[in-house]
Amino acid sequence: MTRPARATNPFPRHPIAVAATLLMLFAPVACSSTDPAVDVTSVTLPVTTTEQLQSVLDDARAEFGFAGVIAGVWSPEGSWVGTSGTAGADSDEPITPAHHTRIGSVTKTFTGTVLLQQVEQGTMSLDDPIEKYVPGLPNGTTATLRDLAQMTSGIPSYTQVEAWQYDYFTDVERVFTAEELLAYVTGTPALFPAGTRFDYSNSNTVALALAIERATGRPFGEVLAEGVLEPLGLDGTSWPGTSPDIPTPFLSGQTEQGLPENSVKDATLWNPSWTNAAGEMISTFDDLRVWGRALGTGDGILSPGTQELRMGSFDENFSIEGNDATGTYGIGVGLLGGWVGHAGELPGYNTSVLYRRETDTTLVVVVNSDIVGPDGTNPAPTISKGIRALLPDGD
Repeated sequence: MTRPARATNPFPRHPIAVAATLLMLFAPVACSSTDPAVDVTSVTLPVTTTEQLQSVLDDARAEFGFAGVIAGVWSPEGSWVGTSGTAGADSDEPITPAHHTRIGSVTKTFTGTVLLQQVEQGTMSLDDPIEKYVPGLPNGTTATLRDLAQMTSGIPSYTQVEAWQYDYFTDVERVFTAEELLAYVTGTPALFPAGTRFDYSNSNTVALALAIERATGRPFGEVLAEGVLEPLGLDGTSWPGTSPDIPTPFLSGQTEQGLPENSVKDATLWNPSWTNAAGEMISTFDDLRVWGRALGTGDGILSPGTQELRMGSFDENFSIEGNDATGTYGIGVGLLGGWVGHAGELPGYNTSVLYRRETDTTLVVVVNSDIVGPDGTNPAPTISKGIRALLPDGD
């Protein structure tokens, strides 16, 4: 057995294991740098602060053993972008904001936004039961689209089904359709009555995208591009569908997931279709900066009223424990100590995108590895936490 691939919760604590797995550290020799040429504003943060921020990256690379990281902070008080390491374990190519990366569950924030756009347009309602669009799921007649978006549907995650784990890890190039993924949980018992508990399930987001396709009569990737990517000018962001390809230049990703166990693997070209609308998108550091702020403000993608609907959707009764403190979950997005956003993880990659409305601050971290640290924590959220601790009112 091997631990399941993850399209992670917004504030991951540790991987969910099906069997005990020995964690290995893989520490390539690489350089560290802070490149002022990638700064997007004319005001930079104080030198003392930027030196401390750079130390967060260098220390994390030493602790986790990943090949490289790029991180940035943008606020009215100033900005900073720093890198440590390289674009791949066997490369001396420095990481740049233009490198493409797989963003894992940050994809959920895009899917949630497309859902809200359909609600805004009157095509769908958050009160619609998922059965209206995708028949046969557990709690299908009682779980609403809102329940799925907020992870309170009670629909189990297919990634926790051993049959799916076997099918994926024995063939990481396999192509899965949304219908095939949901078939792993169709006909199974619900975890709990809809709306009564929180359980992070990739089935929810896959089902939402399929519902959007059936409501609009158009492929999800097309609706996504028209409603989000094109209006925001996210030219480096894409929906790969069933393709394992990633545009150049790209970060090469390392993982310990998969077979054989207890070994480091290059997961760059593993087919991401297994995660569909729950985590298969590709983006760049530059685009994630733009997306982080748009996600937190709604500017360019949602009306003020719909954005407030999203921001009011966090239910403190359903808390999420992570290695980055305790948070709550709303419509396709998490809330952590005043920061709105999501972490993303899938074999080879780990990402964190956060926005703080009170200070108009965006924070992005991209790591080309999902290998957890000695204490079981994830690299990007750990780095994000370290950065926020150095910012005024960061936590």
